[in-house]
Amino acid sequence: SYFGDDELRRILAELDKRFVVRRDAEITLEANPGDLNYDRLTAFRQVGVNRLSIGIQSFQDSLLHTIGRRHNARQAIDTVVAAQKAGFTNLSIDLMYGLPNQTMEQWKEDIHTALGLNIQHISCYCLSYEEGTLLSQLRDRSEVKELDDDTLNMMYDTLCDELTGNGFQHYEVSNFALPGYHSRHNSSYWNNTPYIGLGPAAHSYDGKTRSWNISDLDSYIAGIQQNRRPYEYEELSADECKEERIMLGLRTMWGIKKEWVADKLPVVNKYVENGLLSIHDEQITATQKGLHILNRIIEDLI
Repeated sequence: SYFGDDELRRILAELDKRFVVRRDAEITLEANPGDLNYDRLTAFRQVGVNRLSIGIQSFQDSLLHTIGRRHNARQAIDTVVAAQKAGFTNLSIDLMYGLPNQTMEQWKEDIHTALGLNIQHISCYCLSYEEGTLLSQLRDRSEVKELDDDTLNMMYDTLCDELTGNGFQHYEVSNFALPGYHSRHNSSYWNNTPYIGLGPAAHSYDGKTRSWNISDLDSYIAGIQQNRRPYEYEELSADECKEERIMLGLRTMWGIKKEWVADKLPVVNKYVENGLLSIHDEQITATQKGLHILNRIIEDLI
């Protein structure tokens, strides 16, 4: 959303020249609430953007301040309302839990606020403290308190129960959508669909090879001007492709084919007995309880 509508119009026009773009293509703009108003949203809609992903994170001003966000709760709500007035009928917002000193009451209030906004998609992520970041330093100095695992699990279960109880499908570990509103873009990652990434630091995947453009902007531009793509890549072996299908598939509500882990069925059955995995129509999926230890389950299966 730092881009203006003129820049987006140029990009979309160039894509139309170089690719066959479906008339019903999902064109998502990632946006920060503080960058948007009704006029800008209307302009984005007119150039072809038909889906917004808005990085709200929280509707609590105190928590937004703690994590260094530029917007406040009122701006977040106003942005969603303005987007709907501008004609957007496919809206996604990001929320975070596990924020420093966040209470269960605040988290429930954020969920209920989101549900009251008539949006179609919600992505929810648990805060991770990355070494070297300001939050990590504040935690190390005991200026903010990291929430314990039991609380984080309770927050996640509350999220799942509240959203699914209000008609949302829990179609990926961190993603919830009303029927028909799954993110097409993100779903490509999870269902092994090839994709092309354009621009510095963008990733691409062709089914066997993963590649990523260099992140330095000046070097990337220089390479393009010299008619070469500055990137790195890795070839995936057959075993690595299989492992990725298992790892990514178990993150979704569709799961994986039972035959993919035929050699691990005793392990699978153990998890089924403990209520952590489920088998239906030859498909294996993780239960809500199983999602809490999904990484461990995946390690055992690959």
